[in-house]
Amino acid sequence: MAPADLAPPTMRDILDARRLLAGHLDPTPARTYAALDHATGANLVVKHENLQPTGAFKVRGALNLLLRLAPDERTRGVTAFSTGNHAQAVAHAARATATPCTIVMPTDPNPTKADAVRDLGAHLVLAGATFDDAREHATALAAGDGSRLVSAANEPLLVAGVATAYLELLERAPDLDVLVVPVGGGSGAAAACLVAHALAPDLEVVAVQSAASPAAHDSWHAGTLLARPNASRAEGLATGTGFALTQAVLREHLADFVLVGDDAIDRAAALYLTAAHTVAEGAGAAALAAVLADPDRFAGRRVGVVCSGGNASPAELRRVAAHLPG
Repeated sequence: MAPADLAPPTMRDILDARRLLAGHLDPTPARTYAALDHATGANLVVKHENLQPTGAFKVRGALNLLLRLAPDERTRGVTAFSTGNHAQAVAHAARATATPCTIVMPTDPNPTKADAVRDLGAHLVLAGATFDDAREHATALAAGDGSRLVSAANEPLLVAGVATAYLELLERAPDLDVLVVPVGGGSGAAAACLVAHALAPDLEVVAVQSAASPAAHDSWHAGTLLARPNASRAEGLATGTGFALTQAVLREHLADFVLVGDDAIDRAAALYLTAAHTVAEGAGAAALAAVLADPDRFAGRRVGVVCSGGNASPAELRRVAAHLPG
């Protein structure tokens, strides 16, 4: 189980997050595409979190957390570590709440995401080669200056905010058979599990991570937090260790956890471009990649797939374009 101070949010917490966020974020669409159904053999419903103001789902959690900071916490500011989408989310929420903000990213970040963090007014620090290096540096910075360290996953308020996406999805598509969710730290998958357990207990929730960064996947299958190599090109999936809070929720409620290769993720992103007119970054395409990789499992089923982000770098878009037909 997660430590007591990391107890997962309740359904009441999630409903309260929806109330709070209603004045700050519009619901994102959940759409169907005949071309995706044809390509997968399933009946897909795509939840477009790539259409958030920061281009990814993380903004829901960051706003829910920062809007609830005590005045003294807000004065001291926040520090976060991220490969990009959590960084943008915290920077966006910090600007909305006039909170000083420091973001730590690895030294070779996605330039699209790094530029967005700067444009949002956060102080950007580049440190270390990986997500986990950035986490260590951010932890030290926060300990030194007294700022509030905002974890990418070990935050109940963050998970509660993210869970509002799944409330919206089930309102739009209450007849889903299975829901496929990409995982880096696991806040999205944990949120999906909590909402499904409360509202649709027969709904099968399947998590997916890159085979090049399998820490969350391996932690779930082993039943304990593990560190693993972290080399995925899909930076939203690239974490090197599991997180206590999200893993505790996943162990209790997740139906399955699968891996897909980075090349398969790129092919899924190319399919999004042609079949759904949608830009998906690697993490955003991972759920679709999982469906494409196991057609027998999903054939004929009503499947929700979360396009969790659309912040693809120019280099990523060029790589994905190589998979386009013609």
